[in-house]
Amino acid sequence: MKLNFPRREAAKLIAVALALASVGMHATAHNHDDDDDGKSLRQGKLFMSTNAVGGNVLQVYARSANGPATLLSSVATNGNGTGAGLGSQGAVTLSTNGRYLFVVNAGSNTVSTFKLGGKGLVLVSTVSSGGLRPISVAESDGVVYVLNSPATDVGNTVVGFHNEGGLLVPITDGKRALPDASGPGQVGFDTEGEVLVVSEKNATQLASYLVRGNGTLSSTAQVTPSPGAVPFGFGITKRNVLVVSEAGTSSASSYRLGEKRDASLQLVTAALANGQGAACWIAVTPNGRYAYSANAAASNVSAYGIDRAGKLTLLQAQAGFTSGNGALDMAITPDGRQLHVFASRSPQQIVSFTIGSDGSLGKLGSLNVTAGAGLAAN
Repeated sequence: MKLNFPRREAAKLIAVALALASVGMHATAHNHDDDDDGKSLRQGKLFMSTNAVGGNVLQVYARSANGPATLLSSVATNGNGTGAGLGSQGAVTLSTNGRYLFVVNAGSNTVSTFKLGGKGLVLVSTVSSGGLRPISVAESDGVVYVLNSPATDVGNTVVGFHNEGGLLVPITDGKRALPDASGPGQVGFDTEGEVLVVSEKNATQLASYLVRGNGTLSSTAQVTPSPGAVPFGFGITKRNVLVVSEAGTSSASSYRLGEKRDASLQLVTAALANGQGAACWIAVTPNGRYAYSANAAASNVSAYGIDRAGKLTLLQAQAGFTSGNGALDMAITPDGRQLHVFASRSPQQIVSFTIGSDGSLGKLGSLNVTAGAGLAAN
């Protein structure tokens, strides 16, 4: 991890500098255009894309403490979708600082970046994804990686960018090829932004790269075989426990990251089945205690417990239901109190649940939507 040391230390120094600067800026903060004045999109919202062929649109919803979400606005991404499922997790992603939102446009091979200001949502840029059919995007401290997966499954890549005020600028030597016919499903960073992970569904494996201080990746990936079939989506806790859903065996596995100070993944729990069907999408709570799998074939959600060592326990095979409408993309709110699930079958819905202190789910309600890919919450 020696190559990543400068980036970690730089991030700490920047954080301290910003904290000190905020003391002097406090008196004038309420006049800043980016401040949260109650109308901000930086909290209490859900974001999804329609993935429409004739023009991809970002849908913005308001969350409720005691009911379903409500539609607030629709904003064009200046790109096109595919009109069909992307078979991925992370098509819509918020930046770690909550100021930017990234949306893939799989039909036009582009990525759109929105700025979430205090008074609205602004499309800052739409740029080439550096490949064909982008399906997932991840960000850590201004470094952005896009996962490209052509429909032919030939030419799979991850491509890196620096986010410069909403404009994604390609990183020199920031492109890495994945195995063809690997069927990648998601790209994501570890907690420190020092490891980049890609799930490879068809290859039944996970690929992980070291992230250097300049944002580039190690030249080759560390490959970890998946104990469950079709590793699809994943979530990473603050303790760097990686929880992966496995659609083929409707199971979940857990790993620890960085145990050897490299990009290797140390298996903890192997393919813990939930007895449902097609556990594709997964989400973990901010406190790292619970994980939820969206079981597409069974139209329900399973709940797992995560202990401090990363070991998984199946708490409830059927923790929540989407009334036969499927269960795909999911998002957990930053306070860990709500889970939102995209149910893709007619009528398409966002189904909302409360999360209890024991990991149980309570249904808040559902909203009919026109959407197609990705789900993020703030």
